[in-house]
Amino acid sequence: MKIVMLVAAHKDYWMPSDRIYKPIQVGAAGKAPLHPDWLRDDTGDQISRKNAGFCELTGYYWAWRNYPAEVYGTCHYRRYFANHALGRPKKQRLLTAAQIQRLLQNADMVLPPKRHYWIETRESQYIHAHNAQDLQCARQVLTEKYPEYLPEWEQVMRSRSGHIFNMLIARRPVFDAYYTWLFDLLFEVEKRLDTSGYSPSDQRVFGYLAERLLDVYVLHNHLRWVECPVVNLENQHWLSKGRAFLKRKFGKK
Repeated sequence: MKIVMLVAAHKDYWMPSDRIYKPIQVGAAGKAPLHPDWLRDDTGDQISRKNAGFCELTGYYWAWRNYPAEVYGTCHYRRYFANHALGRPKKQRLLTAAQIQRLLQNADMVLPPKRHYWIETRESQYIHAHNAQDLQCARQVLTEKYPEYLPEWEQVMRSRSGHIFNMLIARRPVFDAYYTWLFDLLFEVEKRLDTSGYSPSDQRVFGYLAERLLDVYVLHNHLRWVECPVVNLENQHWLSKGRAFLKRKFGKK
């Protein structure tokens, strides 16, 4: 079984030696190669120049359209799916091909653990962090193109937890069906949404929307999913994250 774990990166960084992991330089259009052995998202059928808005999705789109495999996984240069071997160094916990095959024996998709917002819904969290019109536009496009998904959209917006990071592992048929649906929606939202006045962070709107749409798709299609731990190779600054959250919720943007 050919498994490819795509590692989206925009800068030179440590990469796993396991051959299933394929680093891909995202937003590569017009830029020098970060490494001679890495894949790039600017050849063939590609959206590399949309990287400012689509983030790591430009790399995953490239692989979906150009890189044949039986199983696709999406991760980041600093964030990976991992096994449960607590106590071992993070870099030694990354999933192997055998572990991925076992996870997919009884699941359609492998997902990261849900993030819990506790005092916010996914809708209110997005509005406090970004721009309400993003969700309004996405909902309108969904209503027009896939109205049968609206109940799941509402369910996800009301929920207080969800799968984020745009990370997943799935066999080709599931991966293909999801990405066909996802990019059909995102490209239409892109046509309608004016982001010219957005901050550099908010310009990443299509990556943010994809994080919410994943659960909409999974719920509607009754996909069997299993959660897998995620390791972050860099230290997370939880105090700073907490301050930023409070500022967004109670202060002015």
